[in-house]
Amino acid sequence: MESKKSYALPIAMMFALFFMIAFVTGLQNPMGVIIKSQFGASNVVSQLGNFANFIAYAFMGIPAGMLLSKIGYKKTALTAITVGFIGVGVTYLSGLMGNSGAGNNAIFSVYLLGALVSGFSMCMLNTVVNPMLNTLGGGGNKGNQLIQLGGSCNSIGATIVPVLVGYLMGDVSQATISDAAPAMWIAMGIFALAFLVLSSMSIPEPYIEKEQKVEKGKYSAWSFRHFVLGVVAIFIYVGVEVGIPNIANLFMTNELGIAPSEAGTIVGTYWFLMLIGRLIGGAVGAKVSSRAMLSAVSVIGLVFVLVGMFAPLSTKIMMPVFQSDISFGMVEVPISITFFILCGLCTSVMWGGIFNLAVEGLGKYTAAASGIFMMMVCGGGILPVIQGWIADMTSFMSSYWVIFGGMLYFLFYALVGSRNVNKDIPTE
Repeated sequence: MESKKSYALPIAMMFALFFMIAFVTGLQNPMGVIIKSQFGASNVVSQLGNFANFIAYAFMGIPAGMLLSKIGYKKTALTAITVGFIGVGVTYLSGLMGNSGAGNNAIFSVYLLGALVSGFSMCMLNTVVNPMLNTLGGGGNKGNQLIQLGGSCNSIGATIVPVLVGYLMGDVSQATISDAAPAMWIAMGIFALAFLVLSSMSIPEPYIEKEQKVEKGKYSAWSFRHFVLGVVAIFIYVGVEVGIPNIANLFMTNELGIAPSEAGTIVGTYWFLMLIGRLIGGAVGAKVSSRAMLSAVSVIGLVFVLVGMFAPLSTKIMMPVFQSDISFGMVEVPISITFFILCGLCTSVMWGGIFNLAVEGLGKYTAAASGIFMMMVCGGGILPVIQGWIADMTSFMSSYWVIFGGMLYFLFYALVGSRNVNKDIPTE
């Protein structure tokens, strides 16, 4: 009982950090709308903050894992929190610069720097919060339960941020970075509180490695075909997960004339559906294989994307949305937008399914594989930029062929690419 009591606050802070990972990352979604308005930016340029946030994973994924093994959970978490506070602070500074009359190039550069620094923090936090919660829960079912609860907090953060910032920005034609200041105050406040609590607590550190020479072997995680194809799948997946709502937000506010506050509630509903999907996935996960689950949601996702792309914009329906006062309301939207938002039910369980299939049979190479996966999160920055470029060159709807292609690859991976054809490689 004492152990549970002593770890209650660190566990609560890990839940808060799970929330913050999604909140700070998701901030780039409505910020894209603001950037497009404030700087008269193209769709590609509007996604550069999101790109900077995610590309940080490509540089920080493996170093974050090494940092964790060298200095442990607590110091890595405190370092990540500090970097996150600085990153959000720099973004906030870019908003103040706009009010002071600084040049657009300078403001935009500082904004991008803040997004990049925040991305370094999110990568480190992602690396530490899952294993830390598992350890604080004592491993086993309790540890897994805490991770699932943490994932729910993550979905809540992703749901709230587009709704909140959409409400804060008001008239899209007048929107500036400073409009999002209250959201940044919330982020910095939670970071500061988490730092104070964690720095005063003692937590177990079972996995700090002592310096030792490691003999290089003939094989690695890259020796497994299903892992290599899984790495590609994770890269595409994060891009698909982020690209669907990001481009939908731009489409609604810039082409359909939907108010940012309303568009924010619609996009927030996408992330809310991801929360629902994760809860359903957790409930049936013990009975349904990862291969079957990934196959099913990929097929459904393909149908949703096709209907979204080809349904006439003149056909509208009343759609239930998650509102800024934490209630549900009804909004009239083109049926195509509804189907794009419904994709959240499909993307919700894809990360877990791809990860499980990709590391199956890796044995001693699993730890290294996890670090590589964290690097591939950078796909969340690259694919939306490609989508934005296609939207600039053709149309918003044509850009969703990127999403369709991603869903098609997930189906291929589930049915064919995920099968381990390298069982002759020793993994003990």
